Amino acid sequence: MEYFIQNITIVNEGKTVAGSVLISDGKIAKIVPEGEVFDANHATLIDGRGKYLIPGVIDEHVHFREPGMTAKADISSESRAAVAGGVTSVMEMPNTIPQTTTQALLQDKFDLAAEKSLANYSFYLGATNDNLKEIMATDPAQVCGIKLFMGSSTGNMLVDQDSALETLFKESPCIIAAHCEDEEIIRNNTQQYKKLVEEGRALPTANLHPLVRTAEACYRSSAKAVELAAKTGARLHVMHISTQQELSLFRNDISLQNKKITAETCPHYLFFDDNDYDKSGFAIKCNPAIKTAADKQALREALHSGLIDTIGSDHAPHLIPEKFTDDYFTAKSGFPSIQHTLTMMMELGVDLAQLVTLMCHNPAILYQIDRRGFIREGYHADLVIVDPHSEHQIAPEELFYKCAWTPYLGQSVHTKVTHTFVNGNLVFENGEIHDECRGERLVFNRN
Repeated sequence: MEYFIQNITIVNEGKTVAGSVLISDGKIAKIVPEGEVFDANHATLIDGRGKYLIPGVIDEHVHFREPGMTAKADISSESRAAVAGGVTSVMEMPNTIPQTTTQALLQDKFDLAAEKSLANYSFYLGATNDNLKEIMATDPAQVCGIKLFMGSSTGNMLVDQDSALETLFKESPCIIAAHCEDEEIIRNNTQQYKKLVEEGRALPTANLHPLVRTAEACYRSSAKAVELAAKTGARLHVMHISTQQELSLFRNDISLQNKKITAETCPHYLFFDDNDYDKSGFAIKCNPAIKTAADKQALREALHSGLIDTIGSDHAPHLIPEKFTDDYFTAKSGFPSIQHTLTMMMELGVDLAQLVTLMCHNPAILYQIDRRGFIREGYHADLVIVDPHSEHQIAPEELFYKCAWTPYLGQSVHTKVTHTFVNGNLVFENGEIHDECRGERLVFNRN
């Protein structure tokens, strides 16, 4: 089907220009500058007046919980939430049940996504202390990367043997996407605060989280990963940076194409700080922990300075009963957010062209994704229309998350995604999902 999006403001490659776009045969067929006459009589017309057209968001950090935890979420439900939020491509993590640590289990996930996902997709192979053979069998043109947990989190896929780490950094055929927290520090802090709670000298509330999973734990682990990457020449992407101190490990004096060590942060580290635990409690408990107001401000500034390269949601659904307990030590870490990542980032007041760079262009460049992440003729028509004049409160009835909650509920926002196209198919339109089509497996242009 052909669509002609007309009279819209196109935000792409650092520029904001008026024009129209023709979608045909799943591709961006024509970009028409404002004032140029173009015959689109056979296309379905969409009036973009007063709205923005951006490339589809590429979220390189999601947990869709399938297989094994489908009471919380599944590929079908969470890909619906993704496209409702303007996310057209996702890269999903391996800490499912079973853990995705073999090529056979990886292929099982690709088969599930081909059947269920509205968004385009890829999956990380998980690293363990002893699965190097499986890692070496990974096709870098077909798989987004290798996920390395240098600190334990949901699913506990910790890689803690120095010999295994060094071999992985030397031999990995793909980008290493790392969760960096020092396990020894976390373990010692956990024991300390459990004792304080047992003695009645501390309360088991969410406020303990940044005291257990500290800035020091993040920095020590991130520094180790960066040191290993520099030593071995590995391609390293450190995920969910949450502290000011970690920013010193990264560079902003070279282009992204030439960086081998890069950094991601997430909206919640830019939106919340440790003052919000009193109000939001376990709703914002996540790993790494949300830290101080100073860390939040430093991360916001890093978006502008180039020390942060991408924004990922770290979308991590849990059921309400396992999140909202009365005990810090049992409340699950992580929360659903992919439907609101773009909206919340726009709410921070970051220039939209810069957000497009961080959320669309840079993931495409960093992962070398084939013909996505930009509004260019001949590229896949992954496109999003955003209404910047749609003030509302995030309400339960708009949620597509299977677990039916988010810490952003009740938040006043000024923008709304109105249309999402995936491979030229209109999959989301004014609050309604069109689920006739499925996304495609991402392909990577790697040597």
